[in-house]
Amino acid sequence: MSTRTLKRWQLALLGLAVVAGCGGQQASDTPVAVLDDPGPVHVHGLGVNPADGALFVATHTGLFRAAPDELRAERVAGRYQDTMGFAVVGPDRFLGSGHPDFKEKLPPFLGLIESRDAGQSWEPKSLLGKVDFHVLEASGGRIYGFGSDFKTREERFLTSRDGGRSWERLEAPVPLLALSISPNDASSLIASGERRVYRSQNGGRSWTAVDAPAGGLVAWNAAGVFLAGGDGRVWRSPRPTGAWRVAGSLGGQPAAFDPGREGELLAALHDGTIKRSTDDAATWRVRSAPR
Repeated sequence: MSTRTLKRWQLALLGLAVVAGCGGQQASDTPVAVLDDPGPVHVHGLGVNPADGALFVATHTGLFRAAPDELRAERVAGRYQDTMGFAVVGPDRFLGSGHPDFKEKLPPFLGLIESRDAGQSWEPKSLLGKVDFHVLEASGGRIYGFGSDFKTREERFLTSRDGGRSWERLEAPVPLLALSISPNDASSLIASGERRVYRSQNGGRSWTAVDAPAGGLVAWNAAGVFLAGGDGRVWRSPRPTGAWRVAGSLGGQPAAFDPGREGELLAALHDGTIKRSTDDAATWRVRSAPR
């Protein structure tokens, strides 16, 4: 995408944000023209749909899908929803958060939203107009979300034990870049900030600093805990308190990191390239390429 095209797209979105955000009002009835489709810009989250094995890429400019045998990710349902937080929780069932499509009459902060048709449509589940989750993780009925409060713009870390119907306030150890849940226990967490990594064994009620590489994005699967650093190196430890070693390299700075399905890891680079590893981060292949 050219710099000029991106600039025109950003200006269109800026106009929408000004209209939608003033005083917390809903978006204007005035249509906002999409001058050019920029494709996926700034990946926020990744996931694989258990229903068909398709890769889903949540971005600033919409949700995109790459079929199992396709390198190019296509826009889902013609929607431009800024899906900041994203989690695949079952076949065709996704959770999300962020900001609405410019065609929708919704508050600028979406709270927790849910799709039961693989992103074709979304319905508000809770906290509509109140919270924008930038980090969103789920396991069973347990959900963790870290983001901004609409009224105060202060950071909030919340958890739900009933699938997002009710919420409890938690204290994050630092502003979170990433969070991952143990595949064996929804109360065991690993979280990263800009400079430190932390673990919790009680659902985020208390935290302990971990002797791990500074910062980065985290993912936890059956093979252990992985950390993708800003330099592209991927570190691995058998458990949060274990010794860390370099397992491989992404070849670029990660924008998103996800455990994917069993036996795989997914990572997005800042240019929109999605990479996949099936050997515990030792090697990476392109799963989806930007336009």
